[in-house]
Formats: sequence, structure tokens, C-alpha cells
Amino acid sequence: MRKSSLFKKMNIYVDLAVEAHELLRGETGREVSGVVMQKEEIGPTSVTTITIINKKGEKVLGRPKGNYITIDAPHIKDNNPQQHKELAEILARHLAKLLKLNEDTSILIVGLGNWQATPDALGPKVVEKVLVTRHLFHYTPEDVRGKMRKVSAISPGVLGLTGIETAEVIHGLVQHVKPDYVIAIDSLAAGDLSRIGTTIQLADTGINPGSGIGNHRKGLTEETLGCKVIAIGVPTVVNAAVIAHRTVEELFSQMESEPSLAQIYTEENEQVLINIMKKALSPFEDSLMVTPKEVDELIDNSSRIIAKALNLSIHPEITDYN
Repeated sequence: MRKSSLFKKMNIYVDLAVEAHELLRGETGREVSGVVMQKEEIGPTSVTTITIINKKGEKVLGRPKGNYITIDAPHIKDNNPQQHKELAEILARHLAKLLKLNEDTSILIVGLGNWQATPDALGPKVVEKVLVTRHLFHYTPEDVRGKMRKVSAISPGVLGLTGIETAEVIHGLVQHVKPDYVIAIDSLAAGDLSRIGTTIQLADTGINPGSGIGNHRKGLTEETLGCKVIAIGVPTVVNAAVIAHRTVEELFSQMESEPSLAQIYTEENEQVLINIMKKALSPFEDSLMVTPKEVDELIDNSSRIIAKALNLSIHPEITDYN
């Protein structure tokens, strides 16, 4: 059974553009029309840029036109400060390319997610670590401000905690603060186990909070907020159906020597396999998400890397960050 069929029938949304691209290109065996891919290797880190250039690309990948930069770095999970520093610098360089900054640029950093649920706490954790400076421009002399830009930050919580849609909170803030950019950080859902805690996605198209786990909320985009929106995310969960599918694939790969058994795993019988998976995942079916037990450490490492990258890209002349 093809992975795309699984995702469609189990209502699994792919947060990472690079995964959606790999899924399509792998099954068709040719380049995806309307989409351009570039890849760069920087030591142990791989940087893949997916650019959707037209309406056809938007349709096939299921996301808006723009740039999606994926940084693959398995060492995110390692407690190696030097590697984390190098990764933050790579992320900062790519972030700086998307931000057209001048001395008067104002930025609002939004930490999306539920701080009470560890896999969803990436955004709030980043906000705790970024350098906020907007108040300095109001209450301190110009010579104290140095070479800083106006940065404000907020963790708006989630609908279940506040009773207010995140997009409504941010829209109200944007109207008052009037930033040039909103940078939104959120936890993502992976389409493959290998992506959890090893990937950072950067996009200049905004974000739809909760889309990866089926919570379809109003998006934070330039159209809804009236300013440029940059999104940064790290996959912290995977749908249990993806694990079930991988288990079935591994099982039947071992049965290739038995044609009668392998015949079960054909496209003609994919609905049978879907029904088996749904029964195994019952009563949750497509709403069961899985995260590793080391998720606390993953969130801490990722939040430090992203916060450092934000500080470096927004305030490049300030070099002393913890």
C-alpha cells in the first residue's frame, strides 16, 4: 500500500513540505511540476529548500506558494553545545535571507502551543529564551539600545486554555504593536519516525496552528494579519497510523519469498489493511499521536537552538548570547 493512500484514507496531514515532496516524487518517479528543490550539505547538516512557484505547485503539494527550508540535523538530539551553536548559525543565516531587515524593523515572535503539554511546548519555550527589546525603545535612552531591533514576544496559549482562538489573539496584538514581521514557532507532526527531533522547518508562508494533529484553526498568514509571517517548526509527534503502516511494510518485506503472503499486501487489498490498522488503533484511529519519552530533552534542545538563531538573525551585532 502506498504511503500517500494511507495518509489520505487516515486523514493524516503532512506538516513538512519536504516530506510531501518526497512522497509525490517517490511515487511518480519524476520531478513535481510547479516545485523547485535545492539541496545543500553543510558538514553533518543537510539543508533542503522547496520552492512552490505557481498554482500547480500549490495544488499538488497542498500548501501555499513560497519557500520551505528544511534543515536535517540528527545531532539536535545530542547534548553537544558546539554542534547546537553551529546549527543555530545555519538556521540564522537562512532566517536572515527571509527577513528583509533595517534598523527600524519591528518583529513580533509568537510561541504557539500548549505549555502544559510537553510535545506542544516548543513555541512557549522559545519565547522564554529570546531577547525582547521593544520596551527599551519606549523607556530607555537611545544610546542604551545599541544596535538592537524592536522585538516583542508572546505565548498566546491554546483555545482549550484561554477560550480564545490563537489567530484572534495575534490579530489583536498585530493591530496594536504593528510589527513588520510575525515569526511563529510551533511543534509539528512528522510523516516519518526518523524526522522526530532531527528536523527544523522554516517557511515564509505563515502557519495553520494544529493542522498536523487535525485541529484546523484559522491560519496566521500575511492575508489574515496584514504583515509578513515566518514560521519555524520542529516535528515532535507522529501519527500512530504511520508506525502501524511501517510495521506492516517491514512484515511483508520479510515475506517476499512467499508470494501467497505477499499478495495480501497489494493495492487491490489496501482497504483491508486500512481496516486492520483502524481496528488496531481503535477507538482513536487517526487521532492517536505518539512522541518519544525523551521529548523533554528534545524540546529543550530545539528551543535553545531556535531562540539563539532568532537572536543572531535579528540582532547580528550582539554576539553574547547564552
